[in-house]
Amino acid sequence: MGKTSGYHSGTYFIYLKLPSENQCKKMSVVLGTPLGRIKILGCKVGVHEIHLQEEVMLLPGHPETLVSCEVVGATEDMTEPLKQCTAWLQAYFCEPQMIEKLPIPPFHHPLFEHASFTREVLWTLLRDVKFGEAISYKQLADLAGNSKAARAVGGAMRRNPVPIIIPCHRVICSGGQTGNYTGGSHLKEWLLSHEKLQKEKLAY
Repeated sequence: MGKTSGYHSGTYFIYLKLPSENQCKKMSVVLGTPLGRIKILGCKVGVHEIHLQEEVMLLPGHPETLVSCEVVGATEDMTEPLKQCTAWLQAYFCEPQMIEKLPIPPFHHPLFEHASFTREVLWTLLRDVKFGEAISYKQLADLAGNSKAARAVGGAMRRNPVPIIIPCHRVICSGGQTGNYTGGSHLKEWLLSHEKLQKEKLAY
C-alpha cells in the first residue's frame, strides 16, 4: 500500500502518492559547491535527503571567490525531482534572484508523511523565512503555533532532511548568536554571510 506525503508550493500543500520502500529506486547527484560536495539522494517521487560536507572552500565576498555549483557526479539519468533540486541549489549559490521563480522539489521522506509539530516547523520555515532573513528559535516556535516550544524547534532543525532548501541555517539564537548547525557552525556562518552579501548586491 502506498503512502502519502506533502510539501508546500507557495501557500498550498501538494500531496504525493508514495510507493512502498521496496518500490523506491534511489538515485544520487553530487554537486561541487563553495561548501565542498553536496550529495542529493532521491527517486522519481521526490528528494529523500541532502547531505552537506563539512568543508568550506571559499569565503563569501573574498576577492578570489568564484561561486559555482556544478554536477560532478550522478548515478544515472536524473529524475525530475533531482533535476529540480539541482536547479534550485545552483540558483541558490549562483543566481539567488531566480530562487522565487523556481519550483520547490517534492520531498519523499518519512518525516513529511504525517502531521507533527516538527513537520509544521519545517513547513513554516520554508514558507515564511526568505533568502537573507533570520529568525530566532522562539520566534519560529511562535509562528508554528507553540511559543513555548523553542527547544522542540531546535530538535526539528536537527532532523531536517533537506537543509538549504528548508533553511534551518536561518534559525539563530535570540541573542543574535549563530547557534548550532548539523553541518557544522562554520557552514551555517558561510550560508548566512552568502545570503547577506547577495541580498545587498540585489538591493542595488
